Amino acid sequence: MNAPEPIPFRSEGPQPLLREIPAGEPYPVAALGPLRAAVEAVQDITQAPVGIAAQSALSVASLAVQGFGDVEALGGSNVPCSLFCLTIAESGERKSSCDRLLMRGVRSFEAAQAADYREAFADFEVAREIWTGKRKRLMAEAAASDKMKATSAEADLRALGPEPRPPILPNVTAQEPTFEGLLKLYQSGRPALGLFSDEAGGFIGGHAMNSDNKLKTIAGLSQLWNGDTVNRTRSGDGVSNFPGRRLAMHLMAQPIAARPLMADPQASGQGFLARFLICEPPSAIGTRLRRGHDPASDIAVSAFTARLSGILETPMPTGEHPQELAPPRLPLSGGARDLLWRFYEAVETAQGQRQAMEHVRSYASKSAEQAVRIAGVLTLWSDLDAPEVTAETMKQGIALASFYLKEARRLAEAGLVSEDTAKAETLRRWLLESWQHDDVTPREIVTYGPNALRERAKLSGPLSALTKGGWLVLLPEGEVVRGAARKEAYRIVRLSDAV
Repeated sequence: MNAPEPIPFRSEGPQPLLREIPAGEPYPVAALGPLRAAVEAVQDITQAPVGIAAQSALSVASLAVQGFGDVEALGGSNVPCSLFCLTIAESGERKSSCDRLLMRGVRSFEAAQAADYREAFADFEVAREIWTGKRKRLMAEAAASDKMKATSAEADLRALGPEPRPPILPNVTAQEPTFEGLLKLYQSGRPALGLFSDEAGGFIGGHAMNSDNKLKTIAGLSQLWNGDTVNRTRSGDGVSNFPGRRLAMHLMAQPIAARPLMADPQASGQGFLARFLICEPPSAIGTRLRRGHDPASDIAVSAFTARLSGILETPMPTGEHPQELAPPRLPLSGGARDLLWRFYEAVETAQGQRQAMEHVRSYASKSAEQAVRIAGVLTLWSDLDAPEVTAETMKQGIALASFYLKEARRLAEAGLVSEDTAKAETLRRWLLESWQHDDVTPREIVTYGPNALRERAKLSGPLSALTKGGWLVLLPEGEVVRGAARKEAYRIVRLSDAV
């Protein structure tokens, strides 16, 4: 009996480094309602991806209106109209340009408030000196041996009243605060603030989010998103409570900064990331060739700025303390409540085993609340005195929450990719899509390659990964490449090369 013919070895060809992330759905611009015109105008002016402009507009609107109402949620509870947004986009996608146009009203308001604050603080210092002087004199008289004089001084002390309060700080936003710094701002400033950064890598990789402070920062920011009273206990300072505070957030980060945050088990496990509306729009780089823009876009941005300024200049509803909000309840109409319940039921079902949202349950479980928060923001942006959230506005909130839930599902796996694998994938794509030769040297990668790999020390990991994956083949030492003998060079394996 003859031995069976040996099966010849056939290479499978290069192996994928990671699962391909599917393209996202188009941003549902029509669902932005009263914000749509401004978003389309900013997109027209900047030619940035529309998702970036939309994230900026939503977060700015939330910053402006969050102090004016808490919206009714499922079961009749109230939730803040505060939104946390995370926008992921490469450098050069014009994130800052979008943010600058839509934040113009905030910056103008802060500048005007700063001028008023300087005058008010000068008056406060005079009033405090006078009060302090009177108090010292009356305290001395109250301790005098003359009983009649002491009794009169005690009465005058009671009538003197409390020490004058300093004026409220003019800051509306902070860029890279520690959580302690944010609480200090709440102590001396407005009760409704924004944490806004168009280069959020500094916050994500900064002191507030280092290993010593991360859990404290995550827990504190989550409490503010919930609308809870934040407590701070410090030896020597005692206990400080911060009720009636609100916080909106918009972090704009490059993928290399955002990926570690999305992969962080503490950020995911604490439900912190699930509180964000996350969007990574497709790049517009290479397509922004149109000259000029429609003059109507400038008018739309000016209208947005005027509305923003008007809301910021409106006194926020506070209780007995000027720094503690007492937002009125913004109820849902019957139709809006019915739509929200149906959306909740659909998302709840989708979280079951082997269902579409099984692996992003933390995001899915907050999706109905995100929908109602967005609807509340759109409602109050249109009318701070609106009596209720209408069914039409709830449809818009649900459409946007559905989009963000799908984005979270799409991007969840991207967050699990290690930094080394991400760099190897970046190099692989550059070699296959941009490099014109069939071989390459490390020097050429450092000189012409992706910015993240333009240091020789950063190349060893990606080169090793691509070699093991079959995308590169190390050439013999001394191989002549582009007219010179090379100590280290690689042949690029394309899918068409695999047999």
